[in-house]
Amino acid sequence: MRAAALLLVLAALAHTLRYGLTEPGHALAFGLLVALGELARRGGAPGELEPAPLAAAGALAYALLGDSAGEPTGHGPLQVVAVVAAGQLVAAVEQLARGAGPDADRAARRVLTVGFAAVCFQPLYNSGQAVRWFGDGPRFALFLLGLLALTALCDALLAAVVARARALTYGTGGTPPPYGPPSPSPPPYGTGKPPPYGPFLQDELRALAGIGSAVGASGVVMALGVAVAGLWALPVLCVPPLLTQVSFRRYAAVRTTYGQTVASLARATEIAGYTPPGHARRVAALATAVGRELGFTGAQLTVLEHAALMHDIGQLSLLDPVADGATARLPAAEQRRIALLGGAVVRRTGVDPQVAAVVEQQADPYREQLPAARIVRTVNAYDDLCGEGVGGPLGALEELRLGTGHDHQPQVVEALVRVLGRGGLTRVGAG
Repeated sequence: MRAAALLLVLAALAHTLRYGLTEPGHALAFGLLVALGELARRGGAPGELEPAPLAAAGALAYALLGDSAGEPTGHGPLQVVAVVAAGQLVAAVEQLARGAGPDADRAARRVLTVGFAAVCFQPLYNSGQAVRWFGDGPRFALFLLGLLALTALCDALLAAVVARARALTYGTGGTPPPYGPPSPSPPPYGTGKPPPYGPFLQDELRALAGIGSAVGASGVVMALGVAVAGLWALPVLCVPPLLTQVSFRRYAAVRTTYGQTVASLARATEIAGYTPPGHARRVAALATAVGRELGFTGAQLTVLEHAALMHDIGQLSLLDPVADGATARLPAAEQRRIALLGGAVVRRTGVDPQVAAVVEQQADPYREQLPAARIVRTVNAYDDLCGEGVGGPLGALEELRLGTGHDHQPQVVEALVRVLGRGGLTRVGAG
């Protein structure tokens, strides 16, 4: 994807240098809009940048720009790509200067998505075919909305490709996992197929209903506003994307605080000496990867991750800690008591009630459990067995397979095998 975007940018820049800019004022205005939109965002989690709705809306508006103040424009798809790429490069220089670093995947996605929109719109408009087919009234607006839907689908397909590639490389949602080294090429111990593409695409399509729809609508409104009032409309039409960014920033702050609360609760058992350091994080990372392997998406993955982080919280009720925190070897009745106590604690924290239900059920027979509870139980048992030195990961998996009649769902165990196979079946030390 990066290579395709780079080739497209090089072709666009070469074409622009050879033939010059059509309507330089419009090119400068929209290029600055993209650059300012990129600069307006700030870092989120380490290694991440928040979305840039102003830059995305501005790039899309330039791709869908037909008239300007009632006069037809003549820029083509290659100029659109060149202007958007130049705006992103300007922002990337500033980001590199302060050590932030650009997101190459996101930049490549934007170039390809905007290029797709421009190729679909500009030739039809410049040839006059769009006006003959749709006129310049409501039908033309509906045409733009239909093209917007296709462009959003294109972006979702590319985003899902990136997410799947990162999961295939790292085993989790984009960061190196606590199990085994990343495998950028076919893993040396590969025992299963790559993670399914469908769940990643479902996540991206679901995201379109949120900030994606706001960005797309802003881009169409910008294009229509400039068509009527010219470039003077841009300052006013920039307000909605900026408000979208502020809203997203506040939502991200709330989500971060919520995540920190869950992580703090998860670490309580480690700090108190009931579980080994890193146990909750390892179980959460591996459970999330297994859930994705089994088709979990969006909110399902969030519930699964939070339940995996807090699955041992009930151990705080024990007078004497279990050796190495390994509850997999405890009697079934004791496991259920700890799980019920953990669920009761989780319910008092304000966390999603579904998380508490998963924590409560993790010690039940798998046929009576929610799907997320089956995953948490199996992954937790795997980590406990690895810590006991029962023959390494292969020995732990063999014990899990022996328990598929009652304790562990066979499909979950096999999904765990596939995920670990892509990571080399290697368990890194705690921490």
